[in-house]
Amino acid sequence: MRFSGGTSLRALACAALIFVIAGCQKSGDDEPTQYPVRAELNQTDRSALEKNWSDIPALVEKRCVVCHGCYDAPCQLKLSSSEGLIRGASKERVYDSGRMQDAPLTRLGIDAHGEAAWRTKGFFPVLKDPSQRDAFPSALISLLELGRANPVPPNKRLPEAIKLKTVRQLSCPAPNELEAYTEEHPMGGMPYGMAALEDTEFQRLISWAKSGDTLPEAPIRIPEPVAAIVGEIETFLNRPDDRHKLTARYIYEHLFLAHLHIEGDGPDRFFRMIRSTSEEGPAPVEIATRRPFDDPGSPFFYRLVPVEGTILHKEHIVYDIGPKRLERYRQLFFSEDWRIDGKPPYSANAGGNPFSTFRPIPARARYQFLLDDALFFVRSFIRGPVCYGQVAVNVIEDRFWVSFLDPDADLSVTNQTYLDAVTPLLELPVSLSDKDIEDRLESFVTGGPLEYARHRYRQYAASPQYQNGPDYDDIWDGDGTNPQAHLTVYRNFDNASVVTGFAGDYPETAWVIDYPLFERIYYDLVAGFDVFGNIEHQLTTRLYMDSLRREGERNFLTFMPANKREAFVAQWYEGDLVAVVDWLRDQPLDTRTPTGISFQSDAPKPEFLQELLTRGGGLWPLSDPINRCAGSACAGPGSLAGTLSEAASQTAPFVRFLPNLSVLLVTGTKQEDPVVFTLAHNKAHTNVAFLFREKERRQPDKDTLTIVPGQFGSYPNFFFTVSSERLADFVAALKTIKNQDQYLEFVARYGVRRSSPAFWETADIVQTALHRQSARQSGLLDLNRYKDP
Repeated sequence: MRFSGGTSLRALACAALIFVIAGCQKSGDDEPTQYPVRAELNQTDRSALEKNWSDIPALVEKRCVVCHGCYDAPCQLKLSSSEGLIRGASKERVYDSGRMQDAPLTRLGIDAHGEAAWRTKGFFPVLKDPSQRDAFPSALISLLELGRANPVPPNKRLPEAIKLKTVRQLSCPAPNELEAYTEEHPMGGMPYGMAALEDTEFQRLISWAKSGDTLPEAPIRIPEPVAAIVGEIETFLNRPDDRHKLTARYIYEHLFLAHLHIEGDGPDRFFRMIRSTSEEGPAPVEIATRRPFDDPGSPFFYRLVPVEGTILHKEHIVYDIGPKRLERYRQLFFSEDWRIDGKPPYSANAGGNPFSTFRPIPARARYQFLLDDALFFVRSFIRGPVCYGQVAVNVIEDRFWVSFLDPDADLSVTNQTYLDAVTPLLELPVSLSDKDIEDRLESFVTGGPLEYARHRYRQYAASPQYQNGPDYDDIWDGDGTNPQAHLTVYRNFDNASVVTGFAGDYPETAWVIDYPLFERIYYDLVAGFDVFGNIEHQLTTRLYMDSLRREGERNFLTFMPANKREAFVAQWYEGDLVAVVDWLRDQPLDTRTPTGISFQSDAPKPEFLQELLTRGGGLWPLSDPINRCAGSACAGPGSLAGTLSEAASQTAPFVRFLPNLSVLLVTGTKQEDPVVFTLAHNKAHTNVAFLFREKERRQPDKDTLTIVPGQFGSYPNFFFTVSSERLADFVAALKTIKNQDQYLEFVARYGVRRSSPAFWETADIVQTALHRQSARQSGLLDLNRYKDP
């Protein structure tokens, strides 16, 4: 394909990427300063640590880890474990949109072990070393004292000197730079940009910091019944025959980020699946590779190791495993006779095309494996260690609904010849890493996805099964038992969340995911994504995901009347440049193939989505009593939900002023604890077809608010509190907001600012409520993105 004048698409694609990365430079590597290494603790030292500071881990967790837990923790200072505290901080950024080369891996607990190893990677200490006296100052002490000496003004907007952007220029002072830092940045103490700690909390933390001690950590003891199940799982994964080896590899590549919960165990113990050089023993040595499909380089064994340190909600993706799960694996993967002709290699090419790598495993087994835990796998797209991703998640709408094609309706499952034919077209960007940049761009931007879309269209159109078009029976209904068959995805600007069922009002867009789409999204965003990767990797991942989003939307449109499809696309993709993108990257919209559904109204989208909910045998509520209901299905007048419904699912001026995700605490009810609601701001756009200039594509006059009982986000942006008696006043005041000044008055009345003396107490209440909502699924919320209106 060429533009007029002979300009090749390859050249244009290459030029576009070069434009994005122009001016980026690789920084030089300075020789790291040599710091003394702390002495290893003996058992007596550990006992004294536990005796003297047993209360410190919980205090550090709720006052420090809330901002220093994930990869976006300032200066890579992760305080979620003793290892992270001893490792210290670094001047290197994990999130660097301009780096030309992959960054060295610095995954805590994986890429280095012990303080000396981290020092060679450029990390410097933040703790006082008791054996070195005052050889160098402690950042922990200095910054706590700086924050104490210069508190933020209570209940006021933060001073201009305090910057809160997630990706911002950071000082990250090394020990020999602390004195200059404290003089130049008097408001740069800890807790940064937040209310001062209570006197007792500060005194306890500063006493501990001045002792130079690390965090006490209780030894991990695994009960014998749990250990027995772990052994059973490892035995299954490490069986020596080729079929089990390939199946185990498939399972590992899909569960390497999972927090594995052993069936029947308590709610607070989890494991990780690793590849280890040791077959047995209490301390497996993990083989560290950049991606799960990279060559481990030596014989290995799959092992389960306990998850250590604080559980962070953003990284907490729970997957149940045990005897029942193993029996399900046997049903899925071994009930059918299949053979392997040669073991597939470990490489980027192999990982970039899982359809080729795992071809011997029946496609039905692979797809059903994903469907069984659809919530887990979709959640893995948007949780995990990738803690910041505005450019990544602006590829999706702010709220949309997801359903799945039934396995019996999926040609990639029912027709191996079809799947073999499209497999070469399903390569992901990571598989092309050995090709030059022009070939890589053309291959995945306009090559594979476009050719696949054309081939899929032709084959489905010719299939006898689809002669009358797809109908309701072609959507997976969870087999009548699995509520994960329908999901709601929320985008919260630079992160996202997912819940079961259809939440909120009818969305603008919806997806239908089939097996090839499900697998490619996973390998694009999870298995094949490298947060430490260079700018090209970051952009190609996002651009490919743009194609996958369009594919999910087009799958949905096949269920809509043929003569309505153009109108839907025109609504979803407004703007002059969208037509150019469609021409370059999309199969022409199918406006001829009929749907197999006889719609009874002129509103086919809500009719279709509503009908899906009736086909699960009661798995999902048919309405949303706050956001989408009629008559008796709505929350009762005067109830908390009924009162809040007056502000939900409507376009109004007040919505644009709210943060992406707010938590509302309603006190004074019959319940002992506050009732919690999440307020999700659904931001409207002309389209989500481009990487940058998002603000110019915003349509704030079309924004809506979804109000959900409980919590689902990892990054609350703001807290509001109100008594039940004043809830109606809260809603009335909210609906009258038409400008920023009125919003600030509303915040002064009902909001909890970062500078509020009630901030930390409120944060504790919100955290406790999340744990009470689901102890097994809860984790520590991250306050890094709390707003300062």
